[in-house]
Amino acid sequence: MAPRLEGKVAIVTGAASGFGKGIATKFVQEGAKVLVADLSEESGLKVAKELGCEFIVADVTQRKQWEEILHKVTDIFGGLDIVVNNAGATYSNKPTTSVTDADFDLVMNVNVKSIYLSTDVIVPYFLNNNRPGVFVQISSTAAIRPRPGLTWYNASKGAVSIASKSMAAEFGPKQIRFNTVCPVVGSTGMTHLFLGKPDTEENRAAFVDTIPLRRPSTPADVANACCYLASDEAAFITGVDLEVRLHPPCMSMADVVYKPTTTISGYAGNVLILRVHVAFLMLGST
Repeated sequence: MAPRLEGKVAIVTGAASGFGKGIATKFVQEGAKVLVADLSEESGLKVAKELGCEFIVADVTQRKQWEEILHKVTDIFGGLDIVVNNAGATYSNKPTTSVTDADFDLVMNVNVKSIYLSTDVIVPYFLNNNRPGVFVQISSTAAIRPRPGLTWYNASKGAVSIASKSMAAEFGPKQIRFNTVCPVVGSTGMTHLFLGKPDTEENRAAFVDTIPLRRPSTPADVANACCYLASDEAAFITGVDLEVRLHPPCMSMADVVYKPTTTISGYAGNVLILRVHVAFLMLGST
């Protein structure tokens, strides 16, 4: 079986560590030529050397940096097929009224403005060259089921998902696809920021207990989802939020409880109560 991304050229932002490194690793394994973009020159160069790919120092919140990214990837590889907007940021879990201007600007610039800039710079390249393209944005389950204490992080990821759906509709006729991958909290250097409690083994374990599969997502989990959406296997998929977690309609044993009762409609005994999740499938018009 041929590698799934053979002959493809990809940009992966925030790829010096965490999810981004996992994505770059998977893409290289599947035959893609990859440009790693990251603020950290030392870590980025290390990853590029390890994977045998190219590297550029880049601040994804700056238009000029995106212009340099596009110039470098097309100059070295002769073209571009895939953009993975993985670079992201958050602030420490806190009450919404304690969020500072700096916190707000951080998540909106890194998580949202970077998406705006990447599309504003790169979509014209695809259009002018009559070339199909793929954008895979790393969003979050926070965009769908927000947690308390992270309001503006949640909002920034919600913006990523909605913007991607909008662009999927707008640029679909030009064969440019936009999808998002929405991981549950993962095993990365940012995990402690989501807790809202001291970063102890006990608190991490309690947090993981809120995840149906009882473990955080891993870079490999996220990379596999990105690889699928970037590949030709997903050629007819656009405007989708792909959650990397157990979906609510799949009940865990925590959703099944027994409650003792005296009488219900004249019946005495133990009643099995199921908490049922209902999923609504919204179908677009044809």
